[in-house]
Amino acid sequence: MVAYDELGSLVPIKRTLQVIDYQNQANKESEEPSNKRVRPLGRVTSLANLISPVKNGAVRRFGQTIQASFRGDGKSPGMPQKPCSKAAAPTPPKRRNSTLWSETLDVHQKGTFSTKEIKRQEAIFELSRGEQDLIEDLQLARKAYHDPMLKLSIMSEEELTHIFGNLDAYIPLHEDLLTQLSKATGPDGTVGQIGQIVVSWLPRLNAYKDYCSNQLAAKALLDQKKQDRRVQDFLQRCLESPFSRKLDLWSFLDIPRSRLVKYPLLLKEILRHTPPEHPDAASLEEAITVIQGVLSDINMKKGESECQYYIDKLEYLDDRQKDPRIEQCKSLLCHGELRNKSGTKLHVFLFTELLVLTRPVTRNERQCFQVYRQPIPVQDLVLEDLQDGDVRMGGSFRGAFSNADKAKNIFRVRSQDPSQAQSHTLQVNDVFHKQQWLNCLRSAISVHRPLNEPSTPSPPTSAARTKRRPSSVSAIIHMEEADENCLQPTSQSMAEFTIRSVRSHGTNIDPMVAVSHCQMLLY
Repeated sequence: MVAYDELGSLVPIKRTLQVIDYQNQANKESEEPSNKRVRPLGRVTSLANLISPVKNGAVRRFGQTIQASFRGDGKSPGMPQKPCSKAAAPTPPKRRNSTLWSETLDVHQKGTFSTKEIKRQEAIFELSRGEQDLIEDLQLARKAYHDPMLKLSIMSEEELTHIFGNLDAYIPLHEDLLTQLSKATGPDGTVGQIGQIVVSWLPRLNAYKDYCSNQLAAKALLDQKKQDRRVQDFLQRCLESPFSRKLDLWSFLDIPRSRLVKYPLLLKEILRHTPPEHPDAASLEEAITVIQGVLSDINMKKGESECQYYIDKLEYLDDRQKDPRIEQCKSLLCHGELRNKSGTKLHVFLFTELLVLTRPVTRNERQCFQVYRQPIPVQDLVLEDLQDGDVRMGGSFRGAFSNADKAKNIFRVRSQDPSQAQSHTLQVNDVFHKQQWLNCLRSAISVHRPLNEPSTPSPPTSAARTKRRPSSVSAIIHMEEADENCLQPTSQSMAEFTIRSVRSHGTNIDPMVAVSHCQMLLY
């Protein structure tokens, strides 16, 4: 029911609301009495009905929006009311089965096993369950991401092959291990011997060499394709779906790599709960050695691939900048974003033979690195560890007359070749990453020059600086995550350089010890 005036047209909303207020509050005196006769008002079913019809489409749509938003509110008692439909709650993400092996046993069975045997079976069960989870994730990546994007032409088949690799080929590999573990499981649910099974199966993981080597390029292509609205929308819908477990596509593509680095930990855990007299003890030690060798080989191939990937992205302003030694580099020791003395952001690459300073640029939506100045050969490189406040950074006019901001976490690199006359003062984010750079640079320099040749000269301007510590080989610190402005040590090169550098100083080191500390730096 709506209000009409004497001419039979709709009264303005303000006046109508005044009339409603007057009738509902008869005991109060009206602010502005109405002299016009108004028909009796019933309950107003919708504010949209109070808007007079107009030809303007925007206002008409606005009225429809209001009517839709208020539909169902305040209906008359005689009319049947439709049930109010609430917004469906988001479906919770799918969760992994976290049942322990001991939870599958009844009370009587559990009492027949020792505590050590239960822990051993728990570790074996975790290995088996992880294989099953990996198989499900590989199948999910194909069915939920690859096939729909191919069918909907969101990406081309060539692009999808480059990003996903040959994931289907790895499923039978892990299914075979599950089959062997299932055959070795007894009626009581325990696995008697697992050592020989994993010793014969682990070398087959070398099949992941190509997949891991391609990950850097695959990630770059995926990030580039995410700029496409269709790709972005598809991936967002998948992320909000329960099957994704709140993981994005790259998390699924990275699962095989993260699984590889867990095998040594799983095997060591099984060995820890295996009695020394058990037949599996010797086999498990052999299996740990095998998997470390496999991971070292994969990292070697990954390091070479990463090195070539960044070499291909170097852009030279002058052909004279292209040092022929760049093509001889097979390892990228580290790289990361630093700032020079004027505050300019530089991306610095330390190869085995050259130190290359670059500026990140974009060419046709493709990231490149424009070479800044002439690359410095490592054999001519001189490193100087500067103390906080030794140099004023920034390069601004105001900073030139200010003593408030002293430069911190800085070091200087220059060429001892007089023909180049290059010197670069570089700054990192914090003390930890500064030490990372110093360690990598000193390790690289020590391979090319004997220890008695100083790589950190003493400036003649300060007597105190003559007491700076000489260049030495420092331990390579493992970094779990490196932010975008920090040093990013590479995998294959650091293990190799740790061995070569320490041996060059007359110290013996077990290669597998070095590999165990350095092989998974990128993982």
